[in-house]
Amino acid sequence: MMMTGSGLEPSGEYLSQSSGNTVQAVCFQSVGQVTTETLEPPLPEHPLDAVVRVSMAGLCGSDLHPFWGREQGLHPGTVMGHELVGVVEKVGNSVSKVAVGDRVFVPFSTNCGECYFCKKGLTSRCEVGQLFGWRQQDSTGSIVGLHGCQSELVKVPFADASLKRLPDGVSDEAALLLGDNFSTGFFCAEMANIQPGGTYVVIGCGTVGQLCIVAAKSMGAETLIAVDPVPSRQKQAEQLGAIAVSPDEAWGEVKSRTGGYGVDAVMELVGLPEAQALAFQLVRPGGILSVIGCHCTPNFSFSPVDAYDKNLTYRTGRCPARRYMDVLTDRVASGEFDLSGFVTHQFEFKESQLAYDVFANRKEGCIKAVFTSS
Repeated sequence: MMMTGSGLEPSGEYLSQSSGNTVQAVCFQSVGQVTTETLEPPLPEHPLDAVVRVSMAGLCGSDLHPFWGREQGLHPGTVMGHELVGVVEKVGNSVSKVAVGDRVFVPFSTNCGECYFCKKGLTSRCEVGQLFGWRQQDSTGSIVGLHGCQSELVKVPFADASLKRLPDGVSDEAALLLGDNFSTGFFCAEMANIQPGGTYVVIGCGTVGQLCIVAAKSMGAETLIAVDPVPSRQKQAEQLGAIAVSPDEAWGEVKSRTGGYGVDAVMELVGLPEAQALAFQLVRPGGILSVIGCHCTPNFSFSPVDAYDKNLTYRTGRCPARRYMDVLTDRVASGEFDLSGFVTHQFEFKESQLAYDVFANRKEGCIKAVFTSS
């Protein structure tokens, strides 16, 4: 999962030298266990680093992959999370586009802004970029990677390219969603090639799925079927203009609306084999599977010949969230998209175990949970 690069790649470790203060951070310990730890604060280690004091940090479905053990290799003690909004507190000597005191937000992965992929707009594949919240042991036994965002202070490498200043009128909640969930949902809808008059399915109605519905509707999707087993998520999808059904009801709904052909595209946001198999069942011959669910299994739920026989287009990949932040932030600031109401639960950093329990187990109707500074 970690993105690696050349010798330009900055270290992900917190500095050993202390400024005399400490910070609270949510740390991975083992499968099913996170704890709130007291750590020394990060400092700029590289001239292009910045340190951000966090006002809001998100919990994301991707955090649950190592939490549940679906994705392995995360080093114990790693600070979790990859979504934050905050204020710049320190900058390295070469940082010029953001300054101390700026209110900023980040994508879930850093990017340099100068490499081949950054210049192509594929910021999620930056040659020296790293995912926040992923540290692992390399072949030499060293721990490499970058601590995450569920902390009172967070170091951000390549601050000029990675950070974006927030315009007035954009709330912390909206900014947090722009840095990951809304950008990813929009990316998923774009890959589905939404056309007015088409029939579409969204599988998985967590925060990203709900925001994918918002994006697809903005692109002209008229008939949009939302599939999720959780009644509260179905209800919210209906409020956003989708037809909400359970996975068991999905084929019957699609069959009745398409004459049995299947839908033009399925947007799959779950990342589990059952969701992939259902997506393949629901899409018509010649249709598109747009997949941003993070699949950790070694094989597809359908074969290459199945895809061939269906003339299937399969589109997937990590969202270049930093590029979409530039595309979408002004549209949110203008009021075109209303991102209020998607954050359902707030916790303090000291409540890490409760927060993960509520979020991971979908308790209390939780859809999106965040940590806020006290």
